[in-house]
Amino acid sequence: MNPKVTAVEPMDSYLLRLTFENNDVRVFDVSPFLEKGIFQELKDENYFRQVSVAFGGIQWPHEQDFNKDTLYLLSSP
Repeated sequence: MNPKVTAVEPMDSYLLRLTFENNDVRVFDVSPFLEKGIFQELKDENYFRQVSVAFGGIQWPHEQDFNKDTLYLLSSP
C-alpha cells in the first residue's frame, strides 16, 4: 500500500513536488501525459498550477487526477 499525498507544489516544466504521509518528498513529471485525452488541458500553465490534494492523490478543477499509487510509483526522490 503506497502512502497518501499530503501536499503538492507545482514547479516549472510540468513537474510536481509531492509530499507523502510517510514524509517522502518526491517529484512527479506530468509531461508524458500531456498528449493524452483530458490531460491536454494541463498544458495551460495557469491551469496546471491549480492542482490540489484530493482523496490521497491529486486533482485539478476539471477532475483530471492521479491516484496515490501512480504518483508514488512514477515519481523520483
